Amino acid sequence: MIKAIIYRLPDQAINGFELSGHADSGPHGHDLVCAAVSAVTFGMTNAVMKHSGIEPIIDQGTDGGYLKVTLPNEANVEALSAASLLLEGMVTTLETIEHDYGQYITIFEKQGG
Repeated sequence: MIKAIIYRLPDQAINGFELSGHADSGPHGHDLVCAAVSAVTFGMTNAVMKHSGIEPIIDQGTDGGYLKVTLPNEANVEALSAASLLLEGMVTTLETIEHDYGQYITIFEKQGG
């Protein structure tokens, strides 16, 4: 199962996320849930970099199955706001996947990051 943790600041803005595990919804290379979650999270990370100008801190597992993306504290307020809005879109999409494939992905929210 994929475990997604969304990290929020006290004002509820998203400042990062962490994914771990594998969906195992199909054979390796044909796992549609894993492919969807990967496309959404990597695409959103790229969108944050392109549209907010923020270079997030990225920690990625060597064998797949782990990704942590954190926004740096020193970015300006406008850039952080843009990045947080993009990340809210990612969460909405992950929630849609969880709604349809909840046996393969679960989403949690935590303060901090």
